[in-house]
Amino acid sequence: MKAIAYNIKPEEKECLVLANHKKHDITIIANSLSKETLPFALGKEVLIVFNEDPLDEELIIGLKALGIKYIATSSFETKHINLVAAGVAGFKIANVPSSKGQEMVMPRMQQVVKNLDNWAAGKCVGKACCCPNNCSVAAKGGEQ
Repeated sequence: MKAIAYNIKPEEKECLVLANHKKHDITIIANSLSKETLPFALGKEVLIVFNEDPLDEELIIGLKALGIKYIATSSFETKHINLVAAGVAGFKIANVPSSKGQEMVMPRMQQVVKNLDNWAAGKCVGKACCCPNNCSVAAKGGEQ
C-alpha cells in the first residue's frame, strides 16, 4: 500500500521502517499534518497519523479529495480523529489496541504495519478497527 506518515519522531521512524520490511511504500514526513502539508498525501491510500495531529473535518475532507481511503493511528486513542466526519467520508480507521507491551514504540509500529497488511489483503483489522461504519461486522475474518 502507498502510505504517508506525518509528524513522525526519529525513534518512531526507525521502528516503522524496521517493522515495515519494505512491504509498503511509506513516505515519512517530519512536519505535522496541516492544510499546508496536506498535498503531500496526493496519490497515497493510507494516512499514518500520530495523536499529536488532530484530524478535523476540514482535513478529512481534504484527505478524501486526495484519494486517502484508510487512516492508521499509532495511538490507543482516537480522540484526535473526528470519527463522525471520517465515517461520512467512508474511511476505514485502525488504532493500536491497548495490550501488554504496546506502550513501547516497536510493538505499536508493528501493529500499524499489521493493519496495513490486513487492509492490503482486503481484510478487516479486527480489534484494531475503529470504523464508525461498523465495517468489522461486514468484513468477517479480520485479524488483530
